[in-house]
Amino acid sequence: MHPEFDVDLLRTFVAVVEAGSFTKAAATVHRSQAAVSMQIKRLEGMLGTTLFARNTRNLSLTRPGNTLLEYARRVIDLHEEAWSAIVRPEVTGRVVLGAPDDYVSSLLSPVLRRFSNLYPHVEIEIVCAQSTALAPMLADNKIDLAFVTRDRKLRGEYVRSEPMVWVGASEDTPVLAASPLPVGLYEPGCVARAHTLAALDAARIRYRAAYSSASLLGLVATVDAGLAVIALTRCSVPSRLAILGDAQGLPKIEPLEIVVARSAKSDRPTCDYLAAQMIQDLSVRAQPRASAAGASASSSALPRDERASDVQPRA
Repeated sequence: MHPEFDVDLLRTFVAVVEAGSFTKAAATVHRSQAAVSMQIKRLEGMLGTTLFARNTRNLSLTRPGNTLLEYARRVIDLHEEAWSAIVRPEVTGRVVLGAPDDYVSSLLSPVLRRFSNLYPHVEIEIVCAQSTALAPMLADNKIDLAFVTRDRKLRGEYVRSEPMVWVGASEDTPVLAASPLPVGLYEPGCVARAHTLAALDAARIRYRAAYSSASLLGLVATVDAGLAVIALTRCSVPSRLAILGDAQGLPKIEPLEIVVARSAKSDRPTCDYLAAQMIQDLSVRAQPRASAAGASASSSALPRDERASDVQPRA
């Protein structure tokens, strides 16, 4: 008789695939990295095969791993549908959720899939926009919930702290030799831009704002073209690009705090359930915040505006 699949093991397996690493998956399933590794070993032992091809740069699925992934998702979905059909009340309605495109693609996809399994009669409309654009929409009740970066205008329930990292076409991309350093930046007024500029200023690195965009794809395109380096949340870095840092002489950047914010008209069960699902699935216990590369908390927390052609001199 074959051993029975443990849904908890399958859930961890899917989390590792979707997160792209054991470390990121650990935060998703609320376990330590060692516990995640042990669960994957248990699953591989049950099946008598290797599910992941491991090397120093990437974590990829083997052929048996690819086969299992489809079945694992189906088992998890059926498990949650069955549980919901018996335990959950019949919930219907509509929720409008706003979030930046990088958060939707890197963090929210598995949450939304699970929510739709638990509440199949709830319609979700997703509005993709930067946090700066979602703030007035939330205030005007044009969206119900927002999964966004915390700033002075956007307060909500804390979910997690997301590290920011430098990104280039390669670890030795030629733009690193340029002076001033060409940097691609998010739109003026956003926290990610403020933290990036604060880190550069604190490290006294000469730079020029080579490109400005509210779009993740637009910023990534400048890196693909070898025109600039950019700063992104680590969860949203495309696997084809290189994460840069101390080895390239680039400073640490203060992380972003992600919150779930609600409109004044979101006081209804559908919004309650979706907000709770995002917090439950994505919450990471807050860590003490350290100032990035000597930047003061006040200078890195406030948005900074400058013209795209500005060159910042070494102090």
